[in-house]
Amino acid sequence: MTTIISALLLTLIAGSATGIGGALVLFKKKLSSGFLAGSLGLSAGVMIFISMAEMLPESQAMIRGIGMTHGEAFVLAAFFIGMGIITLIDFLIPEYENPHEVSDLSIEKTGHEKALHRLGIMSALAIAIHNFPEGIATFIGALNDPQMGAGITFAIAIHNIPEGIAVAIPIYYATKSKGKALLYATLSGFSEVIGALLCLAVTSVFGLELTGGGATFPLVLAAVAGIMIYISLDELLPTAEKYGKHHIAIAGVVGGMAIMGISLLII
Repeated sequence: MTTIISALLLTLIAGSATGIGGALVLFKKKLSSGFLAGSLGLSAGVMIFISMAEMLPESQAMIRGIGMTHGEAFVLAAFFIGMGIITLIDFLIPEYENPHEVSDLSIEKTGHEKALHRLGIMSALAIAIHNFPEGIATFIGALNDPQMGAGITFAIAIHNIPEGIAVAIPIYYATKSKGKALLYATLSGFSEVIGALLCLAVTSVFGLELTGGGATFPLVLAAVAGIMIYISLDELLPTAEKYGKHHIAIAGVVGGMAIMGISLLII
């Protein structure tokens, strides 16, 4: 039970980072493009490294340990199914409301208040839907290994900050209320906790063990790795590139990988 509570707390921390993005609207008008590019690159590096160097190999080792027939093939299938899930979510969300398609995170925007308000609401809903699998990723990672969970929390929290800004900007300019901008930005991230709770509820109802010796956990872990790789390649890196800071973004990726690699050697 303590492990579950800790995993839920890490998921809450990751999700609440959208509120940090909303709070930035209260204090400054524009974030440094270099800072955003580097931060998003760092987040991508952490998530890619954790997925490929920890989660996927560990799920393969677990499935071999239980002697499941064609287990490694099922793990590989689960990895791509995870990618398919997040791809489907992207296709279901219209491009102009998709958080993956945000092209400008400054708050120097103009437009009719009604249209801006709708944009803010739809952005919040789109990000909330998108954050469901991210919540599952954080929760599953933390259940498996607290160190892994901390790394995932760090990576997702960083990339949730621009999403919070994307929600807060139109809400603030439509309503002139910083409080509403912060509220909507924060609420959009809480769906990560809902995703974690839903994952816990479904596995409990069907009697599946997320931390036991069966096949459920390694397969879910592989699917989560696929989700994280997709998020990194489809969202984090392209968004970082949009700021025109290619070398800073790549330096962030390498830095994120180095941080996680070194932490594995030390801890």
